[in-house]
Amino acid sequence: MYFALTGKITHIINHSVVINVNNVSYELLVAHPQDYALGSEMTIYTHYVIREDEQYLVGFKDLDEKKAFMSLINVKGIGPKTALNALSGTTTTDLFNAIAANNVTFLKKLPGIGSKAAGQIILDLKGQLTTSKADIHQYEQVRAALKSLGFKVKEIEDALAKVSIPNGTNEQILKEALRKLRK
Repeated sequence: MYFALTGKITHIINHSVVINVNNVSYELLVAHPQDYALGSEMTIYTHYVIREDEQYLVGFKDLDEKKAFMSLINVKGIGPKTALNALSGTTTTDLFNAIAANNVTFLKKLPGIGSKAAGQIILDLKGQLTTSKADIHQYEQVRAALKSLGFKVKEIEDALAKVSIPNGTNEQILKEALRKLRK
């Protein structure tokens, strides 16, 4: 219905921004309110959500962010607010890379995404958002290698949640995870 709005940002409130377009102000829920500068003139891409009990506009700083959101809301069990919360915890590049690399651990760290939802996201979106050909068991193999080196499961999960290397080899992912574990 609404593809984009171009106007001046007049307010930034929690997880929403207000944009004034020809003296009409629209409030849009956004994932990253810090990406919008008060008083700036800009175009915000939109998606209009209509539910039985509510209606609201969701705003995106670029088309990739909108694509990620639209893809997430098409995943079984993920609604618009959950998708927006998930996007607030990452960048679109990191999200696309995590999906391409089957990094369930990374996805589980996103707000509102649990194990079941993370698995469903990979199942539904694998191959749709990027052309990566990551090995399905790659992160599991790296997880096993780190465990054999004596790292605790919690440490491993935290480190792998910060690693996103599409088309990376096990060795590259392991090196990056070890770097994260040293910090």
